[in-house]
Amino acid sequence: MITAGIDLGSTYVKAVVMRDGKRVGHGVLPTGHDHDISSRKVLDIALNMAGIPFGDVEHITSTGYGRRVTSLAHDTISEISANARGVRWLGAELGVRTIIDIGGQDTKVIAMDDDLNMINFAMNDKCAAGTGRFLEVLAKVLEVPLDDMGPISLTSRDPVDITTTCLVFAKSEVANLIFRGVPKEDIIMGIHKAVARRLAAMAKKVGVNDVVFFDGGPARNTGMIHAMERELGRKMYVPENPQIVTATGAALLAGERMG
Repeated sequence: MITAGIDLGSTYVKAVVMRDGKRVGHGVLPTGHDHDISSRKVLDIALNMAGIPFGDVEHITSTGYGRRVTSLAHDTISEISANARGVRWLGAELGVRTIIDIGGQDTKVIAMDDDLNMINFAMNDKCAAGTGRFLEVLAKVLEVPLDDMGPISLTSRDPVDITTTCLVFAKSEVANLIFRGVPKEDIIMGIHKAVARRLAAMAKKVGVNDVVFFDGGPARNTGMIHAMERELGRKMYVPENPQIVTATGAALLAGERMG
């Protein structure tokens, strides 16, 4: 059985190909204006990695922000369900009970029971606070590549206190700190701490238990991992490819729907 999952996020589109329950290919690309073209391009990357022609894919399930605007998929699933399914597959032996998933324009915290079934969740999709977009915009204000924010922040000796996670006010606050000559590493660590505080508050409402699974693009940011661990007082488990967890869940659900 060959299935695929496509996660159409607001910033990146991700694809995963599964063969008989094993992940054999994946791809990540920036989300373009034409979702069908973006979906096909990223799926082709995953298929080329797997050495599988497009015609051999038996079922495609889409998820994410743009899941309903691609004609490539046979059906859709919510990103919360897809993410939880991907984590069940990746973290079954880790004792995962809490998931924190940061997307481009939303953040999700999911609580799971001992059988790894979802029992509660919280979602922030009304503003940029605590999302990948928050980090991306402030990286531009600082004129720092987004991928460099983590390593730079870990050199901080005196992180500042960013008083707001409202993006509009945070931009002004960061610009003022730059004007005052505050070192960039201290500003960036302050940004990470502010995001971590907001996410930790969400997580505590849902319930934080045992191993915390951290995924989404910002989970590649070592500074965010550090800030989250300090805020929650727990070790974060970050998978090797945190951006493709939700697409993995969609591909698994595609197989289950066929079966």
